[in-house]
Amino acid sequence: MKKIPYIFLFALILGLCSCENELDQIPVSSITTGNFYSNTNDFTQAVNGAYSQLKAYPNQSLWLSEMRSDNIAAVSDGNRDWQGVNDFSPNLTTTGFIVNAWSNMFNGIYNSNTVLDALETKGGNISDESLRIRFGAECRFLRAFYYFQLVRLYGKLPILNKAMTATEVAGVPRSSVTEVYDFIIEDLEYAATNLPASYNAANVGRATSYAAKGILGLVYLTRSGPTYGIEGPGLDSNEYDKALALFNEIITSNQFAFLSDYASIFSYTNENNKEVIFDVQFISSSNGAGFPSQLVPVAYWTSLGISNTYGNGYGASNFNVSDNLRASYESSEGEGSDVREDFTIQLSYSNPFVKKYIDLSKKGTSGTDWPVNFIVLRYTDVLLMKAECILHGTTGTQEDVDAIVNQVRARAGIAPVSNVTLEVLMEERRREFLGEGLRWNDLVRSGQVITTMNAWRESDDLLTISEVVPNYVIYPIPAAEILAKPGLYTQNPGYY
Repeated sequence: MKKIPYIFLFALILGLCSCENELDQIPVSSITTGNFYSNTNDFTQAVNGAYSQLKAYPNQSLWLSEMRSDNIAAVSDGNRDWQGVNDFSPNLTTTGFIVNAWSNMFNGIYNSNTVLDALETKGGNISDESLRIRFGAECRFLRAFYYFQLVRLYGKLPILNKAMTATEVAGVPRSSVTEVYDFIIEDLEYAATNLPASYNAANVGRATSYAAKGILGLVYLTRSGPTYGIEGPGLDSNEYDKALALFNEIITSNQFAFLSDYASIFSYTNENNKEVIFDVQFISSSNGAGFPSQLVPVAYWTSLGISNTYGNGYGASNFNVSDNLRASYESSEGEGSDVREDFTIQLSYSNPFVKKYIDLSKKGTSGTDWPVNFIVLRYTDVLLMKAECILHGTTGTQEDVDAIVNQVRARAGIAPVSNVTLEVLMEERRREFLGEGLRWNDLVRSGQVITTMNAWRESDDLLTISEVVPNYVIYPIPAAEILAKPGLYTQNPGYY
């Protein structure tokens, strides 16, 4: 955190918008506090800068959630950064994925705080009062989103409610998970009240009131999960009723819809469809997304005649879809029956891998240039989280749960089930959201992560992976943060 460059980070949102989107702005350079925030355009570009760190979220989700889970059985091919994440190593404090996630999210928080501070002192330079309020609500949504990602990854955090210098930050200790959540909830409640329900085409991609409600519902669902005896994301708070109320608001709003065709949800030509509640948007021409290539093996690209040279993004180890997951698709209705399996997994390759976002006809200039958005929260997720709340005792019936799950299964082309349990629901979510970075967090909040992961190690004969223990529910604080001011932070238990 101390290494954040404390400058105005209002660069163009690389890949955060469509070509006509107003999030796509000319970069600001040579900015000083004296000559900036003098008009609405300055504030617009500053708010866009607060969105900029979202571009790191898709890769974080794949490396730190998908990779960590029983969805992926990676094949060791040397001392890679991902190896310790996959193997549950206690020595991750200098691993790039861990370090970068911390710095990326705190940079996003800093950008958000900088705009919020400016709105307090120079907000009068925005002539439209409703726009001034919206800008503040967008930044508070983003600050909450970044903090929510951090609390799920690291547990206790320093709470930074304004832009601070490096010296000031060096004096801020980590607050309890409860205090961090209180901060997140206050921001999301403000955002839900003050953001619009939708935008015109030029502003698609900005946070809406429903995005705020959806993330807030997920916050309550996550807090309600077990503590595992650590200071992690679960507080055993039993707030499923609060989560359900927010999910129902989204469902009854008629702003979103359950698409009948699974593949169309992720189509490059059907972005911002009715399934999408919030996503990270990308453009092409060297500013596209890198996440579609992340879990694709090198040999696959070379088999297509695509060279794998250093820096072009077409390079990854063998991140095999686990045998356990393949069996889950097949046991649901029989091999090849579930349309999600065929769409999401490259089955014809010797080592099946996640291909969900690969459309070779849309390939950009490199392996990090795919013009496709990453969906953070979609309507099907909200429906299934509603079912999760009901199974935890909120208003609703077993018939309601079964109906939600069978709607999802019908779209996948597989037969209905009855008497759905939490375990059955989580396995359905696993098949539905493969490649979307949800599996690890699903297991954690459902209380199944320790037993499920250790059973998977044995069933797939992956005993090179360390036994999963409660301390590994969260990641370590980066070593540089511990060393920056000795005694300010203590390392999360189980790591060195």
